[in-house]
Amino acid sequence: MRFRRTRTRGRTRTRIGPVRRSPLLLALTLTPLLTGCFASTGEGAGEATGGVKSGSRLRVALAFPPAENLSPYGADATILSRLGVTEGLTSLDANGAAAPALARSWQRESDRSWLFTLREATFQDGTDVTPARVAAALDRSTGAKPAPAALSGVTLTAEAAGAGRVRITTNSPDPVLPLRLAGPALAVLSPKAYDEKGRVDPVGTATGPFELTKVTGSTAATLDRFDDYWGGRAQASGIDARFIADGTARTNALRTGQVDIAEAIPVAQAATLTPATRRETATTRTTGLQLNTRTGPFKDPKLRAAAREAVVTSALAKGVYEGHADAGTGIYGPAVTWAAGKHQQPVGRVKAAAPGGRTITLATYDNRPELPEVAQVLKQQLEKAGFKVELEVREYSRIESDALAGKFDAFVAARNTLVDTGDPVAVLASDYTCDGGYNLALLCDKAVDRAVAKAEDTADTSARQSAAMAAEAEILGTDAVVPLVHQRVVTGVDTAVEGVLLDPFERTLVGTGTRR
Repeated sequence: MRFRRTRTRGRTRTRIGPVRRSPLLLALTLTPLLTGCFASTGEGAGEATGGVKSGSRLRVALAFPPAENLSPYGADATILSRLGVTEGLTSLDANGAAAPALARSWQRESDRSWLFTLREATFQDGTDVTPARVAAALDRSTGAKPAPAALSGVTLTAEAAGAGRVRITTNSPDPVLPLRLAGPALAVLSPKAYDEKGRVDPVGTATGPFELTKVTGSTAATLDRFDDYWGGRAQASGIDARFIADGTARTNALRTGQVDIAEAIPVAQAATLTPATRRETATTRTTGLQLNTRTGPFKDPKLRAAAREAVVTSALAKGVYEGHADAGTGIYGPAVTWAAGKHQQPVGRVKAAAPGGRTITLATYDNRPELPEVAQVLKQQLEKAGFKVELEVREYSRIESDALAGKFDAFVAARNTLVDTGDPVAVLASDYTCDGGYNLALLCDKAVDRAVAKAEDTADTSARQSAAMAAEAEILGTDAVVPLVHQRVVTGVDTAVEGVLLDPFERTLVGTGTRR
């Protein structure tokens, strides 16, 4: 990733992101991509809470300890957004369309240029949110390694445009730029967040309703209400977050009154909660078996085909998930409602070869308790097909880097397909192209790259969705990923708590109206 700054008529210009292919069409922001129902922290909610002077602290149990010291640039970005710490220029509304956040409004000036008008807002360190600081923040976020998935294959130039405005220019037409800027990894932080070595510290430097004040390693975090939040003061006075990787322990913490909210309740524990404390949300999360296409046995597409044929997804949905999931149908599941009638047959699949006792290493993480069970069932299915399987399970923060480095032959991962941008193409670019930043399968296939590029270049909403489905067919044809199940997430919420933000994108959890 390279970036540079230049000066144009006294204004700082920041160039960020890798060079990409030239898109063909003009477009406006995508219209809603899926249906859902969840609360938001917009201006209306802020006005309702503006007079709040006190409130109880919320106790929250999160499933994933920080993997990168709560840096907003990787997997930890969603932790910060779920706790109400960080924001970007835009957010996603209930239907997956771009909605105002730090940007009050925006307009498209040309096929490659957008003008964003900022609202009056303050960083948690007391400094103002200004166009120059927003441009600098975008500069920093896209210089991260790996690059934020929301910007996979995109080059941006951000500059202060005066009168509280920021102009963002792409090197070629990008019809979903407002959706990209909603990605949690593109959070806007104050200049104090960054040091000369490229490190970033979100403690006291973000813009959300809750200010991160203390991080205790990978076990806990303390947040206080940010009284100068542009959307109005939160009703809770703060948040005491605990990172509890063990799902049974999270559930017990809720049942015994130690926490008010517990995310990602294991399906095996869901029945131990009363209906009044159990919330089930359909999500755009798909659990898939990612096969290492670069090294090891699964470099051979015939052995990948053998693995795919060995998997019985219905056994996972009905058995491991106890009906709280649907059998895998593709990269996009039922929560992406428009995809149901647009899936295409995989392209160019090869005939499976006999495994012949080949040994493979199958890995996963235990933050989502179902995944080790899924891996165990897959181990049995693969061994029945003729593979020898060695199973490895770790906590996510201790396994992510090895998975991305291709140290396993197969990896079971749960991925929210619309978490990065709300755009269906973004996950394809980040997870399955040669330059993708979260490419667990290490796939590099020219036909796939061409199909994804075509989808990126397509502006019309319906046509873009169809192009995404065509790219999905190319990806599935390589057998780099075997979709296993489409998840429904169970969240434990104490009966005294109101205003929890549950959404299919899993970006939000607490906001200004969350209280007890």
